[in-house]
Amino acid sequence: MNILLCPLSDGGYLYPAIAAGRELRRRGHDVGVLGRSGAAAVAADAGLPFAPAEEYGGHRAFSATWWGPHGAAQYRATVRAARETGADLLVTSVLCNGALLAAEALDLPVVVIGLAAHLWDYRAGGDDEPHLGRTRQSRTEGCLGLYNGLREEAGLAGRASRWGDEPLLGDALLLRGDPELEYPGTRLPERVRHVGPLPWEPTPDPAEVEAIGDHLSRNGKPVVYVHLGRFFEGRTLWPRLNEAFTDGPFQAVVEQGRSTDPQPAPGADVLLVRKGWMGPLVDRAGLVLSNGTSAPVLAALLRGRPLALSPNGSEQTLLTGACLRAGVASYFPNDPSVAASALLESAWRDAGLRASAQVLGGRLAATDSAARAADAVERVAGTSTAPPPRASAA
Repeated sequence: MNILLCPLSDGGYLYPAIAAGRELRRRGHDVGVLGRSGAAAVAADAGLPFAPAEEYGGHRAFSATWWGPHGAAQYRATVRAARETGADLLVTSVLCNGALLAAEALDLPVVVIGLAAHLWDYRAGGDDEPHLGRTRQSRTEGCLGLYNGLREEAGLAGRASRWGDEPLLGDALLLRGDPELEYPGTRLPERVRHVGPLPWEPTPDPAEVEAIGDHLSRNGKPVVYVHLGRFFEGRTLWPRLNEAFTDGPFQAVVEQGRSTDPQPAPGADVLLVRKGWMGPLVDRAGLVLSNGTSAPVLAALLRGRPLALSPNGSEQTLLTGACLRAGVASYFPNDPSVAASALLESAWRDAGLRASAQVLGGRLAATDSAARAADAVERVAGTSTAPPPRASAA
């Protein structure tokens, strides 16, 4: 089977798809990656053939920052690449509306790799779920609105979607978390299943790891790994970080992630980095402070590290609520009236928090998630009733 991986090219979306793709290649399938040109080195490190989306008219098409405005470019690039490579099946990520539409236009099966917890409406239950941000219904309606707008732009609105009223799920949606992260008493949609974390990241440069380790050792304070995701609204977290790590008991390694405008104070015990990997840094830390996106949350749990979470929008609020319910995280409010260093110290010393993180993380680590994902992909391919993949696209 010829499989085209076409997730968003940001690490939190690309790396899990690569984990699944490597297992599918091990099973004898042909697997390639379509993404923005900056991801070529990542695909090479994974040993997978790579096609730059820009060569197919996909400028900005696979950027998480531009996932909404550039859906049409993603659609066109995926259609062209799938035709050229003779793809039999697509593997994409949540928010990739263009890839979903390409699968529909080409009559190809498509598997969607999701987040650590389900993002949209449950099949049943959850009516009493508290919300730190948008409701599930609002998030579902917003995402469907973007999808249907793109579908009309692509000329596909005149025919019924083969996925009915749940097109965002594709033929299967694979969640990377654990059932404990879903709201109690809920039922997931039929095409949604948990496969586990799908951990993979590029090989770290040993010299870079050593240099960071030397810096942390010279400082000598216990390490908190800070991973900042995309900033949506509200106040920047940097004043809180400077408060927490200036003349306090901890030092921080701060990964900027997709955030912008870093503002470390001159006297703060902060090492600012931008790396394509986080594993060795989480290994050095005793606590992970994050906005609450899937990648740092799963990286922390897989290593048994408790979390302090400060969400500011989108998935971050939903996953923060799930981690608080599971007892693996404490809430780190962006509120100057609450002492930041005291919050971190409390989370660091909370034995129950650490024990819960180790239990949940141990369960995630014991899951052969790449095999589960590959099984799901092969199952979708085996049960698909789609016409041959060379069908014409709109």
